[in-house]
Amino acid sequence: MSASAGLSGILFAQTPRMECYFGTHLPERRRDSDKRLVCFSIPEAGIVFKAPFKGGELHTEYASLLTLLEFVEMNGKIFKGKEIEIFGDNIDLISQVNNKAPCTYEYRELLKKALDYRKKYRYKLGWVPQENNPSTNLLFD
Repeated sequence: MSASAGLSGILFAQTPRMECYFGTHLPERRRDSDKRLVCFSIPEAGIVFKAPFKGGELHTEYASLLTLLEFVEMNGKIFKGKEIEIFGDNIDLISQVNNKAPCTYEYRELLKKALDYRKKYRYKLGWVPQENNPSTNLLFD
């Protein structure tokens, strides 16, 4: 694989920024359950991830973001020299990480981890409507 080819053969080395998406999915058949999926995707690199997780909505959203950030850390070559832009569809989480809303005690440690990663990678975090979030939409099309 050449230095400019991605994991799926897509050329992305010249791109100055990398868009990443995260979210959660609650299967239709389990609407009354706390069993969800943590999801993230990096469309430009052809990366799609999902894994089961047991927890409430905001807890699972944090798990999705932190899983994505851990992936970024473990795969530094993909992200080297890139401006990392992360998008999610949970406005509460995004507001907490962007210091625009208070965080309840229950999520303080998860918020701290997200902020620790921000010191390392200086990622931008923004909101995307749920229907435009490929982290969940691409997984189930």
